[in-house]
Amino acid sequence: MMPPNCVPTRPPLIVHTESSRAWGGQEIRTLTELREMRRHGFRTGLIAPADAELARRAAAEDLPVHEASFAKLDPRSWLRLFRCIRTLKPAVVNTHSSEDSWVAGALARLCRVPLVIRTRHVLAPVSSTLSYRFPQVIFTCSGAIADQLAAQGIGPEKMVVLSTGNDEARFRFSPEHRRAVRQHYGIGEQEILVGNVGFLRQYKGHRFIVRTAAVMPAPYRFMIVGGGGEELPALQEMVRDLGVADRVIFTGHQEQPERFFSAFDLCFFSSYEAEGISQSLIQSLLNGLPVLACRIPSTMEPLRLVEDCRLVDYDDVPAARQGLAELAGLPRRDPERMARQHQRIADRYGIGAMVRILLATYGRYGIHPPSPH
Repeated sequence: MMPPNCVPTRPPLIVHTESSRAWGGQEIRTLTELREMRRHGFRTGLIAPADAELARRAAAEDLPVHEASFAKLDPRSWLRLFRCIRTLKPAVVNTHSSEDSWVAGALARLCRVPLVIRTRHVLAPVSSTLSYRFPQVIFTCSGAIADQLAAQGIGPEKMVVLSTGNDEARFRFSPEHRRAVRQHYGIGEQEILVGNVGFLRQYKGHRFIVRTAAVMPAPYRFMIVGGGGEELPALQEMVRDLGVADRVIFTGHQEQPERFFSAFDLCFFSSYEAEGISQSLIQSLLNGLPVLACRIPSTMEPLRLVEDCRLVDYDDVPAARQGLAELAGLPRRDPERMARQHQRIADRYGIGAMVRILLATYGRYGIHPPSPH
């Protein structure tokens, strides 16, 4: 029973803003944080364009969604967002893309929100550092991103490396998923299936995969899992021109990528720029897969924790061929090797690791989840 004259306090409100209308790793990360913070007792909310895929998916999970346009040159947009933040009175505003970080970051400070955070997802020079003055904390998805920002004069004391947490239970090898997917696509158990999961965007490097497929011997098959980009027609044309249509499979977008990781024998992570630390890469490592990856700083961070990997420069087809051959010579789906790799990656890049850093960061500013009764 509540003591007399005790007024219950509402849990702190965590609000994320996102101007992107696309659906990819950045938006998945934002939804994951909202979901996990609600699970830990916080109130949560999202401010986003009404037609954004993130807004649709958040609303489907009964997360409160507030509409905004984030038009930097439209005073009405600024006024509507100012009223929204002032009415909500959040304890935390966490911004993500450039547009919402400018508008929501500035207005959150104007409204005296206790903690303003910006998350930097990509490894690329920023065009202006001005909007990085608004937040007290900058979450970077990798140490390489933190180094990039520091090199441009952003204070390292504001930065916290917070890689996206991945569900270590969901992305664990499943013999049942392996059998089902390989049977569905006609992959024999003696064939070596090289896979990649990711949205079809140019910097993801899928053309490198196709060119490598053309020089690999017959036991190798290749599977590209993903959609949502303009790259598919060009990739399909490459496959036809190189004569490997029978060995390269395009599955389209899949809502259950964990099924496909279990079907693979090797992962070919071909992204060559812009990645923070890719969720797809972490998920393949959690699944116990050996990985061939392009040599970029953010990608190399998690690979320092694993034994079964090879690094190549983008579009170095002879090196990719050699790397795949070396990885294929390892014991395939060895339980001990998979378990060892899974645990190392889960300890650093699992959901639990992300939540611990989030709660510790909020706690430094006096923002805590409600205590259980």
